[in-house]
Amino acid sequence: RIQLLGGVSIAMAAHVAETTQIERPPRGREEVPVQISRLLDAHQIIIRDCRKLARRADELGDDGTNDLAVSEVLRTNELQVWFLSEHLVNVPLVEAEDVSSYKARKSA
Repeated sequence: RIQLLGGVSIAMAAHVAETTQIERPPRGREEVPVQISRLLDAHQIIIRDCRKLARRADELGDDGTNDLAVSEVLRTNELQVWFLSEHLVNVPLVEAEDVSSYKARKSA
């Protein structure tokens, strides 16, 4: 889309890494919840910037960029935020109970 509009896109991973607002993870290992939280933060940064882009494209009458930002980027990242958030919620442990034990306890 950038090139279609006459711009020059950043394509090399090293160049993208230099311009990103998303923090690089530390070297070494992290606990899984920390990794998920870091990924969630990255998606939220993308969502914030994508909303700004979509608004600006709308103001300029650039329907193609607005559609791309909302349909492809924003919705995808919102779905990922929901999915990741579900994995960070504290859920109490539920133990299954034998049906006969349940019925005996219920009738007592």
